[in-house]
Amino acid sequence: VKQDNKTAVKWYKLAAEQGNSDAQYNLGWMYQEGLGVTQNDKTALKWYRLAADQQHNRAQYSLGWMYDFGLGVPQNYATAARWYRLAAEQGNSGAQYALGYMFRLGYGVVKNNKTAVKWYKLAAEHGHAGGIYYLGVMYATGQGVKQDKIYAYMWGNISASNGDENGRILLENVSKVMTSNEISIATELTELCIEKRLKDC
Repeated sequence: VKQDNKTAVKWYKLAAEQGNSDAQYNLGWMYQEGLGVTQNDKTALKWYRLAADQQHNRAQYSLGWMYDFGLGVPQNYATAARWYRLAAEQGNSGAQYALGYMFRLGYGVVKNNKTAVKWYKLAAEHGHAGGIYYLGVMYATGQGVKQDKIYAYMWGNISASNGDENGRILLENVSKVMTSNEISIATELTELCIEKRLKDC
């Protein structure tokens, strides 16, 4: 079947108007991206909000994104953080990462590095590249956790092995201040963490 965005929009709209949250989210995304319709952030926002009010976590994340970057609404970090939190609490890794970032920088929330680490860790456990990298940064710099170059190396190694250039740089920088024994331990921890699928590392 040939992809036809205009037809997709038609069917999404029919389902969205009947209250289907997946269709509302998809219609919001089509408007945000300008697929099959004229790009319109305000209309995207309308459909995302309807889905988000039904606990649709991707719509909640998208609303957070729109408030975070001022797309279709005035930029409002506090409102962005509220929507991110709702999505993050439902396991949305993008929202978990975004919330970690907001707590690390104090955007829309009271700056709290321990809380940032909590959200980065949850995002990392879901395989989110940013969560993995920033968890390594937090261990390297001792923000929100006790500074630990072995764990910084481990998360940097995982990040680098996923092709993240920032992870490679983190790994390179941390390894310069480590002994060969510490690197060996960190490498073993990396393998164990990967075996556990990044859970409880």
